Amino acid sequence: MLGKLYSVTLEGIEGIICEVEVHIKRSGFEKSLIVGLPDTAVKESIERVQSAITNSGYIYPKTKSVINLAPADVKKIGPAFDLPIAIGILLGTRAIESPVVKDFVVVGELALDGRVRPVNGVLSMTMAAQAAGFKSMIVPLGNVREAAVVDGIEVFGAGSLTQAASFLAGQLALESAYVDIDKLLEQVGVYDVDFADVKGQETVKRALTIAAAGGHNILMLGPPGAGKTMLAQRLATILPPLGLIESLETTRIYSSVGLLDSKGLIATRPVRTPHHTATGAALVGGGTNPRCGELSLAHNGILFLDEFAEFPRHVLEMIRQPLEEKKVTVSRAKGSVTFPANFMLVAATNPCPCGYFGSMQKRCKCTPNQIERYMARISGPMLDRIDIHIDVPSVTFSKLRSKQSTYDSAAIRREVMASREIQKVRFGEKKTTTNATMTHRQVGKYCQLDTPAEMILKNAMTEFGLSARAHDKICKVARTIADLAGQENVGAEHIAEAVSYRKLDRSL
Repeated sequence: MLGKLYSVTLEGIEGIICEVEVHIKRSGFEKSLIVGLPDTAVKESIERVQSAITNSGYIYPKTKSVINLAPADVKKIGPAFDLPIAIGILLGTRAIESPVVKDFVVVGELALDGRVRPVNGVLSMTMAAQAAGFKSMIVPLGNVREAAVVDGIEVFGAGSLTQAASFLAGQLALESAYVDIDKLLEQVGVYDVDFADVKGQETVKRALTIAAAGGHNILMLGPPGAGKTMLAQRLATILPPLGLIESLETTRIYSSVGLLDSKGLIATRPVRTPHHTATGAALVGGGTNPRCGELSLAHNGILFLDEFAEFPRHVLEMIRQPLEEKKVTVSRAKGSVTFPANFMLVAATNPCPCGYFGSMQKRCKCTPNQIERYMARISGPMLDRIDIHIDVPSVTFSKLRSKQSTYDSAAIRREVMASREIQKVRFGEKKTTTNATMTHRQVGKYCQLDTPAEMILKNAMTEFGLSARAHDKICKVARTIADLAGQENVGAEHIAEAVSYRKLDRSL
């Protein structure tokens, strides 16, 4: 007797449709067997399935069952196969009959009493099912809101094995889930912080506005308590709102690692703040079954590395390639998995071990050699990939107590979005979306300089010993400054401001 239905497994954050075949033998008392490259969680499912079937009032077959998960050359991971295996056994023993089961994709983890528990990666699974042409899907009740954001497929939530089996057998009616995506984005796309909270630091706010407008990476340098963390946490509030496609991309990443909350959709730009003791694998991703790290969790958002100089140098060097390629590839003997990693890097560091070098409020206790060694922890090639370097001085008492109003996030965001609109028109349908992602050829085309601007750039290149990459970074930042000013051409004042944001450059 044979029962067949469909389920999904994850490879990275991509869903792969699998066929679940359950053959119930007529004789023999050997233990049931799962084949098709199952991992440990899938192999252990047979014990959960047996208890769930029995405790749900069905009879578990006494003869051997062979469960095949096809295609056989794809690794099957996680507990999401519990529910489809249980349904397959019920079909194979003729405990239920379902002529419609072939039209469904089924996922879910089973508790021993037959309850269906949520699983990771349901959004990717639902998108894979929809892309494969399936019109209906059964998911755990806890994953319904997440799955229902995918258009073109009916999603049904099951709270128990009995519910799922009875529904497929036509003995129970379930309503398909519906989510108003526009309303959901409006409800959850709200930040609880604002740039108006920050007193003073107008120069830094200007630099952050430029960074947000052009998608530039930025490094803030200043003493403890100057407000570097506070500023970084508010940068997301001035970036353009997440669109639906960006929201789905980000949500499926968080879903795959079990970090998605009950709202079912991420509608604000993520801000990831890994500690400086984080390993390379924690940042980049990895594992036997590769999963994404902090770089991918910051996709479409911000990766904030506080205490930048405290990160191990080899860990920082691992970030260099993803900064350029906007993706992370984790290679293993059995293959490689690619995760998206299109983020803005925001770094913050003290200028010396004690933190007060250059401060007007507290005397630095470090020797020149200590200061030099401390800053040398950040390599030249790493600094090359950071567009803007800005000082964050301590805030004076008078500014802290000032009642003078300042720009809030909404006002700054309007400036940023106006600049982004100019860039959208400039690049059209090209792969380039912001000034920061311009190619060298595009820099030459869109950043043409007049004689005064050319001279300023030439002098900066000569004095600081800048690399070709730093040259392009200055031109890109200058292009963004001109866009914020609504000017078509890049002038000397734009180049001069962009050069002022390269204070940490040195001969390499």
